[in-house]
Amino acid sequence: MRKLIAVALVALLGGCAVGPNYKRPETNAPAAFQYQESDALDTANTLWWKQFQDPVLDEMIADALAHNLNVQIAAANVEQAAAVLTQERSQLYPQVGYSGSGTKQRASESETKLPKNPYTTYQTVASASWEIDLWGRIRRLSEAARANLMSTEEARRGVILSLVASVAGNYMQLRGLDEQLVIAKRTLATYEESVKLFELQFQYGQVSQMTVEQARSQYETAAVAIPGIESQIAQLENALSVLRGRNPGPITRGRAIGELTVPAVPSGLPSDILVNRPDIRKAEQDLIAANAQIGAAKALYFPTISLTGAFGYASSALNNLFKGPSKVWDYSGSITGPIFAGGAIHGQVKQAEAFRKATLLNYELSIQGAFADVDNALVSHKKLVEQTAAQGRLVKASSEYARLAQLQYDGGYVPYSTVLQAQQQLFPAELNYAQYRATLFNSLINIYKAVGGGWISEADQMTTTTGQTAESSTEN
Repeated sequence: MRKLIAVALVALLGGCAVGPNYKRPETNAPAAFQYQESDALDTANTLWWKQFQDPVLDEMIADALAHNLNVQIAAANVEQAAAVLTQERSQLYPQVGYSGSGTKQRASESETKLPKNPYTTYQTVASASWEIDLWGRIRRLSEAARANLMSTEEARRGVILSLVASVAGNYMQLRGLDEQLVIAKRTLATYEESVKLFELQFQYGQVSQMTVEQARSQYETAAVAIPGIESQIAQLENALSVLRGRNPGPITRGRAIGELTVPAVPSGLPSDILVNRPDIRKAEQDLIAANAQIGAAKALYFPTISLTGAFGYASSALNNLFKGPSKVWDYSGSITGPIFAGGAIHGQVKQAEAFRKATLLNYELSIQGAFADVDNALVSHKKLVEQTAAQGRLVKASSEYARLAQLQYDGGYVPYSTVLQAQQQLFPAELNYAQYRATLFNSLINIYKAVGGGWISEADQMTTTTGQTAESSTEN
């Protein structure tokens, strides 16, 4: 038996696991992004949201990283995957256990003669068993479990990436809507003064009722826009509260949208995306796990060799249980293997190979999608810069048009319809300008999200330990 154990140990140490070893697939990465900014800076590995220079936003993101429930769920999933890895790797080592029993029974005296009936038996045994992993089945399962753990960790990092981008993006939209609300209320107040003035002039016959109704129509145009803006603001406040792990409620404001600093566009090469993006890293870990499952399935073709043993004591008297004559032991080896399984093992191998093929295609699709995300974010930002500048010029021209139209109307050179036409162009132009500026900031956020970066590790350090619940507190 000792020779069998020695041979098994040599085979275990020198054996190799069946199935293919993982090799990273070659990727056809473009040499550069199609819409790379010429003035891009290497800022992808910094806490980029601090470049907005808004302390309220910084605090909001830190709060979200500490209390967001999705981050805590993702962390719990990592712990679960780590436990699965520990469970799979435990099969590589001997399993040692113990048992103890005490039995009192009476036998039939018509069939057997016992010196003492009923009689009592006590037994305590230490047992050990070990499956010798000659073909690498357990090692492949452990490899798959480790890859699944890493995949879950990358999924958690992806949650952090999305969380930071969502908080920053929603905050920018909120500040853009705040500016739109200011514009709408300011315009409403101006139109209200015009309505009052024309109503007074109508009473003295200086203007017609048509002029009064024209002014009132302008007033209602501004009035109808305000509830919609306020509704969007409330929804964004609730969304930001939930992202921070809090109950829905009001959100503290920081700097106005026009006072925020525009961050630099991060630079990078397509090859960096393969390293930085959590979704790509996760897809590769999934591929490693699928590759290992092929080896685990193929190992089922080969016999399983197990060693078992037990050592203990058995006695009919408790005071003699641990004395020499009460000693019992046994050890054995077993080998089991398939002869005919009706295609069950073949089916498992084919299933594992097909799953690896699908996982490989998903990996390639993730890479292509990542390249597209970056290019889309870059071109969107570039064109939004142009749109925002053009919209700013439109607001300036519309404002001047409205001012000159009012002067000409006051001088009696043009009818009020000319002023009405100018104001109809200015009000939506100002609202759109505020929206464009918020969207421009969001386009920068999307670039940082698309390229990933080492900043995720820094953000990870700002998260709390798993199991901490979100605090329910109100804004000061």
